Amino acid sequence: MLLRPVTSEKAVKLIDVDNTLLFETERRINKDEIKKEVESVFSVKVQAVRTLIRNNKKFAFVKLKKENPAIDIATKLGMI
Repeated sequence: MLLRPVTSEKAVKLIDVDNTLLFETERRINKDEIKKEVESVFSVKVQAVRTLIRNNKKFAFVKLKKENPAIDIATKLGMI
């Protein structure tokens, strides 16, 4: 599976305010597969996954549970 982190200003704001990570994914991947991939790769618990398709690209907004701060994952990925 292919998850690419997005490092825009909006993505960084979502990390701080909403405890949410933003990834660009393949269009064929569904929400359950995204959730399992994030939980297994980063060893965190996911609260919700929202997706958006824009300009033939699929973006996944992955909201983490309160006990897993998104800022820690973003630091590991080099987003911040």
